[in-house]
Amino acid sequence: MELTVQELAKLEQTTYLLIDMRSEETRAYGMLPGAIPVLPEDLSLFAAEHPDKTLVLYCAHGEASIPAAEALCEEGYDAYSLTGGYLAWLREQMARQNDEEIQTRVETSLRKRFREKIWCNFTKAVRQYELVKPGDCIAVCISGGKDSMLMAKLFQELKLHNKFPFEVRFLVMDPGYSPANRQIIEDNLRKLGIPAQIFESDIFGSVYNVEKSPCYLCARMRRGYLYNFAKQLGCNKIALGHHYDDVIETILMGMLWGAQVQTMMPKLHSTNFPGMELIRPMYLIREDDIKAWRDANDLHFIQCACRFTDTCTTCRPNEEAKSKRQQTKQLIRELKKTNPEVEAHIFRSMENVCLDTVIAYKTGGRKISFLENYDRPRESSETE
Repeated sequence: MELTVQELAKLEQTTYLLIDMRSEETRAYGMLPGAIPVLPEDLSLFAAEHPDKTLVLYCAHGEASIPAAEALCEEGYDAYSLTGGYLAWLREQMARQNDEEIQTRVETSLRKRFREKIWCNFTKAVRQYELVKPGDCIAVCISGGKDSMLMAKLFQELKLHNKFPFEVRFLVMDPGYSPANRQIIEDNLRKLGIPAQIFESDIFGSVYNVEKSPCYLCARMRRGYLYNFAKQLGCNKIALGHHYDDVIETILMGMLWGAQVQTMMPKLHSTNFPGMELIRPMYLIREDDIKAWRDANDLHFIQCACRFTDTCTTCRPNEEAKSKRQQTKQLIRELKKTNPEVEAHIFRSMENVCLDTVIAYKTGGRKISFLENYDRPRESSETE
């Protein structure tokens, strides 16, 4: 049995329970108000605990929730599937919002409520890592998610207060989004007042049949397209929306899966596009603060929307299918239970590397062993 978003809005909220069947990773990008997260394998047990309630199930697109609702009905429960799932509800919500009010509310929140945790950390990274310089023309690359959309608003704010001349170009690359997701991106750009230029490619189609590391290949190809298009527009830098949590997760992932100690740098010179530079001005902003900003302003963004994640198969992830980044996130959560400062310690470890106490390190493509300097006379400042 199915229920439309409009029909759901007419129901008395006390008469039903709204069940989010999606994975924890997907729910992090937004949920319906009042929804309860329940994994598909736990639905029967949950229904047994609430036998007198109508259960309204939803997934990403309303596909996996249909057989789940039918199964519960066969067991004797009153269950429905939300037609179109989360995406249908999201489109309905966005159609109701007033563009001008949203833009004003978002900009005010960055100047007041989120000034310290978001705006100040943004400007701190810009200053500390010298990310923006006089004469720069920066391509702010927007994927459609919460991080890059926030970055675009922060750059707009920075332009209002800039103490030296620089230019900004807002870019969106459509690598093969579905029409529904493309529309959500365009609606968000309009509502937030971001004058972005959209250009298209067929990257999703190119990597869809790649079995080994399709996401890595996709990311590399997308970056190449962005560099190339930004250069055509006269830009000398591209800005990506990676944040503090991305940095510490990358550090651990490199150690645990890559057997190397390295980090995601706040800026990099491009090797394939001479004169171009990549910057990450969200480097010091926490993901939880980005989520808080999103939720406080009642904003809704797409996740990745590629052909690998833009399906209801993600409603039923198993442990083996979890990405390395998701496993790393979980590891950090567990470590925080006994060490609340673990994230800050991981981040600072990249600022406190002591080359005298590592077995080997690489620089300029050359590996240097501690044995090369082991027998040299020690300076008085060295300790055992």
